[in-house]
Amino acid sequence: MFVSRIQNFIINTGKTLLPLVFIVIVWQFIVVIDKLPPYILPAPLLVWHTLVNNVPLLFSQALPTAFESIIGLTLSVLVGMSGALIFTYFRLAREYLLPSLIISQALPTFAIAPLLVVWFGYGMASKIVTVMIMLFFPVTMTFYDGLIQVNENWLDLAQTMQATRWSALRYIALPAALPALASGLRLAASWAPLGAVIGEWVGASQGLGYLMLNSNARLQVDMMFAALIWLIALALLLFFVVDRGMRWLIKIR
Repeated sequence: MFVSRIQNFIINTGKTLLPLVFIVIVWQFIVVIDKLPPYILPAPLLVWHTLVNNVPLLFSQALPTAFESIIGLTLSVLVGMSGALIFTYFRLAREYLLPSLIISQALPTFAIAPLLVVWFGYGMASKIVTVMIMLFFPVTMTFYDGLIQVNENWLDLAQTMQATRWSALRYIALPAALPALASGLRLAASWAPLGAVIGEWVGASQGLGYLMLNSNARLQVDMMFAALIWLIALALLLFFVVDRGMRWLIKIR
């Protein structure tokens, strides 16, 4: 059993690494053939060298971005789930607020991010709000879709047995809507660091987005790639944690 797990791990790791190795080889080939300078496209080895030799700097700048991402994701989940419940059980809110929510998604985040900095300042608050605005919609809509698609026969049976609305929600609707909510949470988890970085690009004094802007101004493209790798790692970590948590929650429902 243990040997089988090791073999599966090696096979799955190989499937993941092979595309990355291919990309790195093509990347190195382009740099060598076109003789591109580092400020246009640094070689993979230069990026790796920068990544290894600047771990303290990258770690210190990744911490604010991670904090903004986690807090923004948590608040967006709480607000999004509450909004979905309101839309499900209150007809007036569904008729008047749901269209406004859909229309709001036509506004690009970059367009309103400067306003958020003006309103909430250059600190973490504006970045957290930016993350919440990006993630609120997918969480709300996926959870709302899950709630309205609950089997009507189950709800009718609960009503026949004189179950309260809260009991029907807790024991029937919420467990049935978990798979739909899980899809929204996975999407939100992978987007959270991007929302934080967008806020940092507009105005910040720390974070991976701030580091990328400074590196771009100094033509340190290798540092930009290093910060991007940390950003990808943060997004993957959040996705993995949320995915595992939702799998466990769905399994025990």
